Amino acid sequence: MGGEDILYDMARRGLIVLTLATLPALLAALVIGLVIGLVQAATSINEATLTFVPKLVGVALVLAAFGGIIGGLVLDFTREAIEAIPALTR
Repeated sequence: MGGEDILYDMARRGLIVLTLATLPALLAALVIGLVIGLVQAATSINEATLTFVPKLVGVALVLAAFGGIIGGLVLDFTREAIEAIPALTR
């Protein structure tokens, strides 16, 4: 495999790792935002902090739960990227 193929492969895998690393936090914020939005629409309460604080807590809990998995995923990708450097210099 040539250097250009390695770069394209690493870029593709980098985007996949980025998607997988951010997906849990983004999904948590989306679900919490939808629930809070429905509650606000039903009760006519328009308080800005009512949406921010639950999202912040929810994302923090998700990151605490999945932080090890996300860190391992990013670490594995970084290790593979560093190991691919010598093949790029040929």
